[in-house]
Amino acid sequence: MSIELHSAPVQGHTDAAWRHFHNKIYGGGLTYYTPFIRLEHGEIRKHDLKDFTSPLNEGLNIIPQVIFRNTEELKSLIDILAENGTQRIDLNTGCPFPLQTAKGRGAGFIRNHDEFARIPELLAQYHDIKFSLKMRLGMSGEDEWEEIIDYINDMELTHVTMHPRFAKEQYGGEVHLDQFKNFIAKSKNPVFYNGDLKTPDDILRIYNDYPGIKGVMTARGLLARPSLLAEYESGKEMPKDMRIEKMMRFHRQLLNHYEETLCGDSQILSKIKPFWEYAENEIGRKAWKALRKSVNMAKYHSALALIGQ
Repeated sequence: MSIELHSAPVQGHTDAAWRHFHNKIYGGGLTYYTPFIRLEHGEIRKHDLKDFTSPLNEGLNIIPQVIFRNTEELKSLIDILAENGTQRIDLNTGCPFPLQTAKGRGAGFIRNHDEFARIPELLAQYHDIKFSLKMRLGMSGEDEWEEIIDYINDMELTHVTMHPRFAKEQYGGEVHLDQFKNFIAKSKNPVFYNGDLKTPDDILRIYNDYPGIKGVMTARGLLARPSLLAEYESGKEMPKDMRIEKMMRFHRQLLNHYEETLCGDSQILSKIKPFWEYAENEIGRKAWKALRKSVNMAKYHSALALIGQ
């Protein structure tokens, strides 16, 4: 199917190493996004910039995603990333987590109409950078997007990714597909769909129901089933034993990397245990619970042995 496939970012999961080894195992023409990059005490966080400029990104289609509470912060982020050679930037106005929305970032920015209205003029200053936007329907209501759609339409964007929930719903309940349909009708920019894509059939259903969309973006679905987009792209669903075998190969390469670059069980486990956070349905509850409870590498490897049993 002619549709773009993008891997959405997740803080604490999809770092440079994850992206590198995911691409190595599953290949394909995926576009990857960095976890959101933000300012801290007026400067870009060193960890964020290090992840974006990592040699592990070489050869991948990487788009840095930024989160901001006003256009002043946004301009600073764009300028820093431009200095580091980026040609594409994704604007995050969709993060639903209270730690960010309470500060007016992510989906919290949707209510800041005055600042939202300033974005089109700001983006127009950067002729060598292409921009995209990720958003929710609103903060606490499913129709809040209607109040800012004119500002979004004033932006020249490669696409707008819509997760059709509002922020206070987090990831619970059903997506509001009626609102997604309305958004497509009113958007002058190409639209991507994001939300609850767990199987290749889910992607196919969205594409068939909304044939005008340009692409899909998935985060939790790809963390739970790393082969998801590769399966859709091939047009053939993998047998579960093959999915598990490739997932274990992906995990082994990522674990080897962390063992070579980190020191001690605590550091390694803090990086590798999140690999399984969303994978309960794929690997089974017994193994999933054991992996979560493992407190040292010996217990972790014992838990790994439960996968597939």
